[in-house]
Amino acid sequence: MNGIIGMRYRTILSALGFMVISAGLLGCFAEETQYRGMSAPPTEFLIGPEDVLVVTVWRNQELSKEVIVRPDGKISLPLIGDVTAAGLTAQALSKQVAEGLAEFMSTPTVSVQVKEINSYHVFVVGEVARPGKFVLKSFASVLQGISYAGGFTTFASRNNVHVLRMVKNGQGEAKQVMIPVPYQDIVQGKNLDANIILKAGDVIVVP
Repeated sequence: MNGIIGMRYRTILSALGFMVISAGLLGCFAEETQYRGMSAPPTEFLIGPEDVLVVTVWRNQELSKEVIVRPDGKISLPLIGDVTAAGLTAQALSKQVAEGLAEFMSTPTVSVQVKEINSYHVFVVGEVARPGKFVLKSFASVLQGISYAGGFTTFASRNNVHVLRMVKNGQGEAKQVMIPVPYQDIVQGKNLDANIILKAGDVIVVP
C-alpha cells in the first residue's frame, strides 16, 4: 500500500515539475517573441510632447494658430481649450479639433501640420563615445542609435546591450520593460528582427 502511495506521490511531483518547466519555457518563448516585428518603421508619425504644430481652421484666422505640445501631451486652442494631441496622428487630431469646434460653428474644416518634430528622442547611456539625449528626425534602429552616440568604447559589453522602454499593459498602466539586443547576432545577420526600431523615450543601455 505504501509503495502505491509513494508511486502516486512521485507521479504527482513529476507532473508538477513538467508544468513548471513548461511554464518557464513558454515564458522564455514569450520574452523572445514579444518584440518581434518591431524592426519595421511605423507607417505613421504620432505626435508627442515638444512637437510644434500648425492648426489651421479654414476661413478663420483667429482660431488658427501655431502651438507646442506640452509635457502633459496637450495643446491649448481658442474656444475649445485643452486638447490631447500626444499619441495621435495629425489627421486624427484634425478630426478631434473639428469635433470640438462644431459646438461653436457650422461644419468647421481643420488641418494640422507638424512643423517641427522634437518628441522623437532617445537616450544612449553607458560605454559609448558620446552618451546623452539624441533628437531624431527620422525613425532609427537600435544600431543606428548606437552609431549616433559615436559607437562602442573599448570596454563595452556588446552582447549585453538592451533597451529600456515604457509600455502600457491591458489596464493602461505604464511600466518599464527591458528588451535584449543581441548585437553579435544582428551584425552577423542571424537575428535581424532584434534590431528594433526605437520609440520616443527609449533608453539604449551599453554596459
